[in-house]
Amino acid sequence: MAEKTDAAGQAFGPVLAAVATMQGNVPRSEKAHAHEFLEKFQKSVEAWTITHEMLQSIDVPVEAKLFAATTLKGKIMFDLDQLPAESVIALRDSVLNLLVVFGTGPRPIQTQLCVCLASLAIQMTQWKDVLVTVGSSLGSRAGDCVLEFLRILPEEVTEGRKINLSEDELTMRTRELLEDNAEQVMNLLIQYAQSSPTASTNPRLLDCITSWMREIPAARIVESPLMDVIVKALDDEGSFDAAVDSMCTLYRDTREVDDSLPIIQALYPRLMSLRSKIAETAEAEDTDAFRGITRIFAEAGEAWVVLMARLPSEFRELVEAVLECCARDWERDVVSITFGFWYELKQYVTLDRYAESRVVYGDVFSKLVDIMIKHLQFPHPEDGESDLFGGDREQEEKFRHFRHQMGDVLKDCCAVIGVTECLSKAYQVIQNWISQYASQSTDEHVPNWQELEAPLFSLRAMGRMVDPEESAVLPQVIPLIVQIPNQEKVRFQAIMALARYTEWTAQHPETLEAQLNYVISGFQHSSTEVVQAAALAFKFLGTDCQKLLGGHIAQLHSFYESVIDKLKPSSQEEVTEGVAAVVAVQPLDKIYETMKTFCDPIMTRIMNLANNAKDEQGQRAVADHLQLITIFVLVVNPAVARGQENPAVKYCGEILPIMTTLVMNFTSSTPILERVCRCWRNMIISYRTAMTPLLPALAESLANGFQVSREGCFLWATDAVVREFSEGAEFVDPTTSSAVFQFYEQQAVAFLRALNDLAPENLPDVIEDFFRLSSDAVRFYPKECITSNLAVAIFSAALSALSLQQIEPLMATLHYYHDLFSFAFDKPAVSSFTAPDGEAYSNPPEIREAVKQLIASQGQVLVQRILTGMMFTFPGECFPDASGLMMSLFDLMPPEAGGWVQSTLQMLPAGTMKAGEAERLLKGISDKVQEGEIRKIRALLQDFTNSYRRRNVAPREGLGRLEATRFRFSG
Repeated sequence: MAEKTDAAGQAFGPVLAAVATMQGNVPRSEKAHAHEFLEKFQKSVEAWTITHEMLQSIDVPVEAKLFAATTLKGKIMFDLDQLPAESVIALRDSVLNLLVVFGTGPRPIQTQLCVCLASLAIQMTQWKDVLVTVGSSLGSRAGDCVLEFLRILPEEVTEGRKINLSEDELTMRTRELLEDNAEQVMNLLIQYAQSSPTASTNPRLLDCITSWMREIPAARIVESPLMDVIVKALDDEGSFDAAVDSMCTLYRDTREVDDSLPIIQALYPRLMSLRSKIAETAEAEDTDAFRGITRIFAEAGEAWVVLMARLPSEFRELVEAVLECCARDWERDVVSITFGFWYELKQYVTLDRYAESRVVYGDVFSKLVDIMIKHLQFPHPEDGESDLFGGDREQEEKFRHFRHQMGDVLKDCCAVIGVTECLSKAYQVIQNWISQYASQSTDEHVPNWQELEAPLFSLRAMGRMVDPEESAVLPQVIPLIVQIPNQEKVRFQAIMALARYTEWTAQHPETLEAQLNYVISGFQHSSTEVVQAAALAFKFLGTDCQKLLGGHIAQLHSFYESVIDKLKPSSQEEVTEGVAAVVAVQPLDKIYETMKTFCDPIMTRIMNLANNAKDEQGQRAVADHLQLITIFVLVVNPAVARGQENPAVKYCGEILPIMTTLVMNFTSSTPILERVCRCWRNMIISYRTAMTPLLPALAESLANGFQVSREGCFLWATDAVVREFSEGAEFVDPTTSSAVFQFYEQQAVAFLRALNDLAPENLPDVIEDFFRLSSDAVRFYPKECITSNLAVAIFSAALSALSLQQIEPLMATLHYYHDLFSFAFDKPAVSSFTAPDGEAYSNPPEIREAVKQLIASQGQVLVQRILTGMMFTFPGECFPDASGLMMSLFDLMPPEAGGWVQSTLQMLPAGTMKAGEAERLLKGISDKVQEGEIRKIRALLQDFTNSYRRRNVAPREGLGRLEATRFRFSG
């Protein structure tokens, strides 16, 4: 016997050593080696025996036993075909015996073994008496393992796509295991609940009830003794959370309220009997219990919200209960659970048919505004504590996010009770603060500033709901805001509130000067946040009040020059947007002069900075100032009659040579090159064919820039040229269009040379930009692209790109193939050309044939790259596009595509496919082709590649746990 134990120990010794390494304080290289060893072990045939030996040995640490149980789960789920068919029953019996061994714990190992058993139950289609076998084998010998198995079974069946069963087999097994057993399970649960005096204190029973609510109708639960168990469990600390889950799951089945009205009527009194727990848990400051009770009421509200709209008097108490949860949330940690409910209720009661309900609930939403404004307050720090959050930055960030969610609730309230009442409430709170504390305030000290800042935030939050014509409250509020004290957070919020109402200001010019002065004075504040708020507010004042400010160019230029060098780049951009908006409304004959007035000093700064840009920081400063020029290009877009010179383009012509010089002087500075290309791209987007006079110089600069830098941004800018000056585009002559295509080919040759010199993994961004450009080239110049001498080379380059693993270049390449393949069909879905009657032009036969020949010549390699990518390397986001390409191939040339798939499968490593798996896939594809159901091939390929990847490539579960610190296991 000792010899046998030693032999077993020798078998799993290396596994134990690797597990210990994963958990130990050892060098990263040793952990990586152990991780690789354990991954291979999990997929090996030997793992079947070794995991059992580890689980049965008394000398194996509990953490290693959990790893063994998790590994066994993966083997059963993915590798059952490694065992002879006659061994599967023995495996099932062995798992049952192991559950008896671990009947008293640890719980995580029990759970993994129950998942093993459930997975076997799904796959052993001949095992018909699952519940009987499990019940008789485990019974009372394995503690609550029967309940744990029953809880897990519906979850695993629902996740059955992980298991390699056909759709028909999975459907049949779902019926057998769940639908046919629902009544029996219901009786078992009732029997347990009635026979066990501790049923309501057993969370496993409640979890099991919740799990089977997928199959057992809510009505059966509500009418049965199980309902009493659920409600009683809410009084027990240990089972409380599980009971809350059960209650909330019941609501899920009653969302179709017309079908579920009798159930809701039975459940509603029981729910409302719990209302006293809101006060109890709040007064006890039991956060977890208060959270659970809030969930119970809020999720009931969400499920039955339509009834609250239809029958407001009958269901008002539930709405009030949710409101009470909001009001009593002393830590503001739970109220967010109710936000979804308030949104749904608002959606209904603002409909005309529920106008009466809107009146009935008016006072509730009015109180909700008061509660939200109160909750918006920053915390009051302890005496002597200067940090509002005691140094907890995570809590501070959470609070900031939470405030914006509350702002959304305030918008909901505006929709229900009207903007005027909501604004009036914020105004009244501000007035109350002023009457109480204004006389005590100085710039250095503002007492209880939190009570002033919160209503200011609420005004800002509600701004989107306020009509620019509002005349009841804002004429009183705005003059008040510009007198707000200088305390940092209050001043910040006051300026941000003004920024929200700039459209209103445009309709009320008499208020502009005071607001503008208040905002501009904010640029002198010592707080960075206040300065940033002032920049944002100035942007909106300039954008929305551009016509009111149009006559003040001189003053704006003086202000701009005085502040621009003191601001962070993001604030520089915002102030520039505000100024550019005013420049944009200047008379046409003043545009060039005004644009030059603002932009020339920026160009001077750029040149000075470039002369001293010796490091990355200096280059970044150049790039940031280039962005300011781009903003002027984007915003200043004058309406110019055709044939008349565009003053903005005239200015662009002056700065184009300077930018070209920058490109040639900073060929390795990505920030500068990207910002120059962004500016050039936006010149094309903004001024379109008015850029024709500058096109030759711009194309030359883009071509030279790409050749010397090999940065993808030059291809990105080229794309805008291809789109705007394509064949058949309005106001583009054939000569220009032809020159643009030659420009594309020039860029393509430079790209192909780069790809010849460097491996694809060294050019991911360039590959992405090139194939996005090539997609547009195919769409806008289909004949030229498809018949080009470069067509084969570009097609082959895309094959190389499919070896990458980054999402963006892969997606761009797949989209290029999709757009190219589209032209093999009669009516290309991506064609940019339409006939005068609006119909897409038919695709000429010679183009269709050229695409098919291109595919036929390289289809084998393409299919190999796509399939192996889906099996091994592609990120999941690429699967829909990759499988869509395969579907197109079968649409175009079914026999060839089938042969290419077969050849690819034959290249897979031996032993990585299940017996007959390849044959079943190929037969399924053949059947779908013969039936004319090409689209269903997509699902076949996705299922096959997903299954292959899970078995052979994707890491199995359990290794991540080992890298964490040691667990504590409960019995």
